[in-house]
Amino acid sequence: MTGLAHQVEEWLLREALGQPSVRNVFETLCLRLAGIGIPIARARLNWPTLHPLFRAEMVRWDRGTGPAAVEYFHHQDQNSEAWQQSPLAFMLEAGIPILRRRLSGPGKVVDFPLLKDLAEKGLTDYIAFKTAFVEAELVADSRIAGIFVIWGTDRESGFTDEDIDVLQQIQQTFALVCKSIIQAQITGNIVETYLGQKAGRSVMNGKIRLGDGTTTRALVWYSDMRDSTRLTARLKSDDFLDLLNAYFECAARPAIEAGGEVLAFIGDAVLVIFPVNEKTDLSALAEKVVSAAQRSFAMRQETNERHRAAGKGEIAFGIGLHLGEVVFGNIGVPERLAFTVIGSTVTEVERIEKLTKRVGPNILATAEVAGLLPEVWRTIGIHSLAGIEDPMELFTPIACAQDGIAVAAQ
Repeated sequence: MTGLAHQVEEWLLREALGQPSVRNVFETLCLRLAGIGIPIARARLNWPTLHPLFRAEMVRWDRGTGPAAVEYFHHQDQNSEAWQQSPLAFMLEAGIPILRRRLSGPGKVVDFPLLKDLAEKGLTDYIAFKTAFVEAELVADSRIAGIFVIWGTDRESGFTDEDIDVLQQIQQTFALVCKSIIQAQITGNIVETYLGQKAGRSVMNGKIRLGDGTTTRALVWYSDMRDSTRLTARLKSDDFLDLLNAYFECAARPAIEAGGEVLAFIGDAVLVIFPVNEKTDLSALAEKVVSAAQRSFAMRQETNERHRAAGKGEIAFGIGLHLGEVVFGNIGVPERLAFTVIGSTVTEVERIEKLTKRVGPNILATAEVAGLLPEVWRTIGIHSLAGIEDPMELFTPIACAQDGIAVAAQ
């Protein structure tokens, strides 16, 4: 079988030169190993990741149940009982690279709850391999930098020594393939987490020099938390940070769910863009944005009710909306850049949001936005904006105008 295993290794190396997904490579590997006579009934691939929502990912493959599937493990699950009692946690704590357990016959050992469950399902043998990666900085816990590959069989006699030799032979090559894919994936996670999806992709596609940028049309959403200076002085640092994150959840989450991209958190302000092109249904987009803005204030009300009950600070903010051309680009110095959006549209929407503190309604939009859904908006007149030469007519949603005035007056 050594020659056949070598063919599988050569295929893996060819895959590493392309841009495969971990899921597709692992599923095909399972099928190829089964094709050369390794009796695999169940396989799992686990690896830690660097992501704001997930601590680890897993590809799950089971013979005869369809395509492999990807699962995600949240950070809060790290200390779960299931993980603490798992064979992988034991391998991690003990610092061992291989763990094998016979699940049937005279040598049966089911010393973990998972193994007992697998034995009841008919598996007869279980073996797990851990291959470490040197780049420990890619994950929070350097001990788990690498991959776990777990194989199970339901053949009555279990895995043979030759089967295990082949699996070990392939492990290192497969780990190299996974390392290249996972590192690229984690890099993408980091870039998109801190820059946003559109900006992150622009940087990853080569726009990394000072001055690189493109002009596009976008609906721009700008929000700023009120009384932050007073709150900073009154609250402890941790309490203010919690309040700030609660505000960001209210001011940014609905926009993200509506398809917007948070391009920047500017102190206690949020800048969100909805890029548009000739194929964009502007009326549908405007409807989503209006609903998202209204949802922001509904979330704020719910948050403030909880904060009042807990004796915590309350959140107040406004939202400005504008539609026009913006420039995505790199600013700063050559060795330290910030990818941001600039232009008169951004300047104007910031000034519009600041006006919500004075005129009443908490949601204000320009004629360019209101004109997309004229039946939804009512004018609040023409207003001068700080630093803007020409006065602008501004609008607020009819459905929430009175609510906005009432809240602003409190």
